[in-house]
Amino acid sequence: MEAAQVVLPAAGLAAGTVLGFVARRNFFCTLSALEQHWYGNNSNGLRSWVLAAVVAAILTQTMIAAGLADTSSSFYLTTSFSWLGAIVGGLAFGFGMALVGTCGYGALVRLGGGSLKSLMAVLVLGITALSTQRGLLGLGRVNISDQFQLDFSLAGDQSIPSLVNAVSSVNLSAVTIVVLLAVPLIWIFRDRAFRTDRRGIVTALVVGCVVAFGWFATSRLAGTSFVPIQVESASFVVPLADVILHFAAFTGTGPDYGVGMVFGTVFGSALAARMADNVRWEACDDARELSRHIIGAALMGFGGVLALGCTIGQGISAASLLAVSVPVTMISIGFGARMGLAFLLEGSAMAPFRKFS
Repeated sequence: MEAAQVVLPAAGLAAGTVLGFVARRNFFCTLSALEQHWYGNNSNGLRSWVLAAVVAAILTQTMIAAGLADTSSSFYLTTSFSWLGAIVGGLAFGFGMALVGTCGYGALVRLGGGSLKSLMAVLVLGITALSTQRGLLGLGRVNISDQFQLDFSLAGDQSIPSLVNAVSSVNLSAVTIVVLLAVPLIWIFRDRAFRTDRRGIVTALVVGCVVAFGWFATSRLAGTSFVPIQVESASFVVPLADVILHFAAFTGTGPDYGVGMVFGTVFGSALAARMADNVRWEACDDARELSRHIIGAALMGFGGVLALGCTIGQGISAASLLAVSVPVTMISIGFGARMGLAFLLEGSAMAPFRKFS
């Protein structure tokens, strides 16, 4: 076995341990951030999440410019963009996330603290993602995603700076990158309450650094290894499917960076829970809660594969590459989550849109 095949999952394990620890210790959760923003008049969590994406983008773009990372082979930057997959997948993922109460990343963090209902969600999400990739549900993916694509071959990839350059007579990459990073930074720090939220800022810095590290580690290993290595960073949909596949069948290939991250996230969360003495075995209260977790996890597994990522995969990892899929997917996930929360808390998924009628 080549050294890179050992280093790769080990690097993922280390990165996942940090992500799991900081999420458990500092309550980093996308759905919780959205819920507080919509229902609690508190945007600190959302600003922390956006800051994590900006930090990841700053570090990643700096590494690319310095030649320390080569992300050109990332599937987030392919020349084909499935806009319908991003929309349908995002809506499904967001609604499912609301039903479960967290995303795949959050479910792994909760699992580290002893949540057996999160274990159920993780298993269903992974199995559904695997089926959407390679099984029966893949037929739906092909019909929804692969048939409706935009071709960005003229730009060379689907990053926003490349697309801007494709329609401009001068090179505007640097200007575009600065604008894409400056605008969210202004929104983040214009809020006085967040400027004093040291925990939220530190958490965002750590998460952003871990995502950037993923691009550095996998691209460097891919450049020196004699076996194919996928250039990737943090994501928690397809890697869950890969974990299940490794357990169920021997494919002849070892675990990759994403598989290492899955185990690392659970381990880091468990470590943080143990240090805080809040490890608690927790199961579903009744059949209704169990069914909600199963349905929600299935929607996340199917939607996450269609959208090529989750709130971490698209929202932070793809965002660090400035991919055009990010705003489309994340807006769709936001709409889906808003409808899901309205269904649970207000009795109707259409409640948020009634004021517009």
